[in-house]
Amino acid sequence: MSNINNDLALFNELVEVLITEEEKNPVAERIDSNKLYESVDLSLNDAAMIDDEFKNLLRDVIVSTPKTATNLFFNQLFGGRQSKAVLGDLLAVILNNSMYTYKVAGPQVGIEQEIIRQSCDLIGYGSKSNGTFPTGGSMSNYMALVMGRDTKDPSCRLNGMTKPMVIYTSKESHYSNSKNASFAGIGRNNIRYIEADSKGRLIPEKLEEQILEDLQNDKIPTYVNATAGTTVLGAFDPIDKIADITEKYKIWLHVDGAYCGSVIFSDNYNHLVKGVERSNSFSYNAHKMLGTPLTCSIILVNDKKYLHDSFSNDADYLYQTDGDDFNLGKTSFQCGRRNDALKFWTLWKSIGTKGLKKIVEQQFDLANVALDYIRSNPNYTLYSFDDSISICFNYKNIEPMALCTALYEHQITVVGFGSFKEDTFIRLVTINANNEKQDILNFFKVLEDFVDKTPSLKRI
Repeated sequence: MSNINNDLALFNELVEVLITEEEKNPVAERIDSNKLYESVDLSLNDAAMIDDEFKNLLRDVIVSTPKTATNLFFNQLFGGRQSKAVLGDLLAVILNNSMYTYKVAGPQVGIEQEIIRQSCDLIGYGSKSNGTFPTGGSMSNYMALVMGRDTKDPSCRLNGMTKPMVIYTSKESHYSNSKNASFAGIGRNNIRYIEADSKGRLIPEKLEEQILEDLQNDKIPTYVNATAGTTVLGAFDPIDKIADITEKYKIWLHVDGAYCGSVIFSDNYNHLVKGVERSNSFSYNAHKMLGTPLTCSIILVNDKKYLHDSFSNDADYLYQTDGDDFNLGKTSFQCGRRNDALKFWTLWKSIGTKGLKKIVEQQFDLANVALDYIRSNPNYTLYSFDDSISICFNYKNIEPMALCTALYEHQITVVGFGSFKEDTFIRLVTINANNEKQDILNFFKVLEDFVDKTPSLKRI
């Protein structure tokens, strides 16, 4: 026990270093990938490392690691830090339960199921609904695809794929759909990428046209992926109109809300997923809009029998007590599974559903600050739209990839770029709810100051 106490004391010391470093230097000093192993001693050796050297090395690693919780990190679809969620994650690490049986997880099973029950209620799923915590949004999409496949052809679970199935998703959807089609035995060539409109939303009429064409060619329409928050523009596909089509042709409808599905917590923005209650499955990532530590992904199904049919498998050496409702390994893809629910529960329990609503709406408020600034400044070109926390723009016709790379390499700010149709642009993601208006305005200031000092930047 003395070792764990000493290591926890070291942990606290290192956290203080990190927090101080985040305040002084919000962007970590970049180490060129070609010089990584020369710059930091990452080698593994036969001999033990003495305590002081070990502490100093850990400090070096922490200081040089990209800082994702600061007010100058806008690069990914996650960012910031919710302290009560961090507390829950630390407790989950210390407890070290696996979530496959009630025997080894105990009340942690109830914590996970309570989150799932409340989430199902929020989106309007009925009493038969349930869900699980996969490893991420890609796995959520994969599990949904497997359930859609098995529903269309139940015998494939025993005999393998025998029917020419096809699946549908927007051209702007997440890249995991392509991988998942391969994993599920459907094949990448059997994905139909449906055209998006000028705002990045799947066009329902194009979807139905493609389904009819596939039916005429003796294909079997199996699964439609709708997106609540596309990766680049943060667009929301029209779920209600898509559901009209999937219900008509008896096709599984999954709503991938990994990025922005957490709008379900906001009365002001849940209209963006209108019709989600008509879907067969829905997923969202609490590690994105809600700010829990990575990873924290939830997939919900409107009827839990689909989870059981596709993922249950008996194992006498494992499931030895309690019923299936408490042995969560019966409805998950994995066997051993870390406790990702506790960190979300400690956040939700501590601030309430109203607090989660506030977190979500703060991100849209920050997006509106950015939109207002861009629209009032003629040096900017705007490519994105209202009701999105992805703010896409270019500044003074500077080549966006070059500008984003230069900002990163000079430790000014961390922001990425994206493309839609023929345009490439900077993508500012306002997903850190700890930011305030001044932090967004400061981002534009540091960007503009850097451009003024760097006349060599390439123009479009």
